[in-house]
Amino acid sequence: MTQIIQTLSEISHRYDAMFVDLWGCVHNGVAAIPSAVAALRAYRATGGTVVLVTNAPRAWTEVARQLDRLGVPADAWDAIATSGDSARAAMFRGAVGQKVWFMGQDFDKSFFEPMKLIDDPVPITQVALEQAEGIVCCGPFDPHADPAVNRPEFLFAKQKGLKLLCANPDIVVDRGETREWCAGALAALYTEMGGESLYFGKPHPPIYDLARRRLAALDKPTENAGILAIGDGIATDIAGAMGEDIDSLFISGGLARAETRTDDQPDPKALAAFLAREQANPTFTIGTLR
Repeated sequence: MTQIIQTLSEISHRYDAMFVDLWGCVHNGVAAIPSAVAALRAYRATGGTVVLVTNAPRAWTEVARQLDRLGVPADAWDAIATSGDSARAAMFRGAVGQKVWFMGQDFDKSFFEPMKLIDDPVPITQVALEQAEGIVCCGPFDPHADPAVNRPEFLFAKQKGLKLLCANPDIVVDRGETREWCAGALAALYTEMGGESLYFGKPHPPIYDLARRRLAALDKPTENAGILAIGDGIATDIAGAMGEDIDSLFISGGLARAETRTDDQPDPKALAAFLAREQANPTFTIGTLR
């Protein structure tokens, strides 16, 4: 049974490193969450290491620039591991072919920028679906449209046997008070229709491998017992932590705030019912990161 805590500092001394989700935990898509920034700064001041682990379908450098714009200071984190970097590496190794049909918005096109860490990368060309060997999905063309609008294209792609590379397994995010669809919703639809989707972000292993490499690059390799995963996605952050056998802190005031009846803190009965329904068992729960 999860333990409801009041502040991160109650448990932070048990862990050498934290894998911290961004959207819904450190920012809300519009601005930084001050209490979360303060908590991470305080943890780092004690010697802890913070790796931001995000399903953003972009390079970590682009995420760092976004954090600066949102008001998340650089002294609140040590490194960033993104679903985008993990998926980009697979793309440049040829996971979905050389000619790809791109799904996403204009700001997602940085996904195709070269990666210096990949030796002998496969040359990638964006083409129309009819000429494609695979699909690169960073998100919907319209994040407010029902994913089902893509059924005709997905039926064609499935019949051609195209693989879909999903750069962000999240189903939805909340931008301020507005809920938006993510690439994970499209990948789930494609899989439901009989297509093959390749995932690289939470809760899937590749992004955790990348996060551990980020720790190693800081000369701070950490055993599982010394890592705490923090996030508001029960099917991504918490499921991923459970799969990796690391402790987790569930932020109930994010995506599941209605289900858990979270104001400042979750309602214990609503939280227990939600976790039972989701078959999830986070080690700890808190309303907001603070």
